[in-house]
Amino acid sequence: MTIWRSLRSLVELNSGRAGTLLEQLGIEFTEIGGDFIRGTLTVDGRTRQPYGLLHGGASVALAETLGSTGAVMCVDAEKYQCVGQEINANHVRAVRSGQVTGTARPVHVGGRSQVWSIDLVNETGNLICTSRLTMAVIRRGSLGP
Repeated sequence: MTIWRSLRSLVELNSGRAGTLLEQLGIEFTEIGGDFIRGTLTVDGRTRQPYGLLHGGASVALAETLGSTGAVMCVDAEKYQCVGQEINANHVRAVRSGQVTGTARPVHVGGRSQVWSIDLVNETGNLICTSRLTMAVIRRGSLGP
């Protein structure tokens, strides 16, 4: 059983990265399952902080990208849009190089809000960051021009 109401393909998601933060950081969508979305980020000069470690902000950008994309695919995208309300992240292990993979899964999918849990792991599968994202579900056009 799938949770998606406005499912997009990996090709569609990745083609929309041009000119965005996703392109600048090298975030790529890699898998969509029945109840999760997955993506990657390479730890390199674009994503490291001055001490040579993966920047916490890059981890949060990956987490929010995955969770918010999942949220949008859980609503009727012609009628609703999802906007971030709150995100937190616990950085539990340092990463200096390689690839980080994030997996976002919904904790709650409601009519007005959604909560997503996003875990980021290193290349050996060790948890490096766990994040929780709260999204507001609003009618299209309600944010104004």
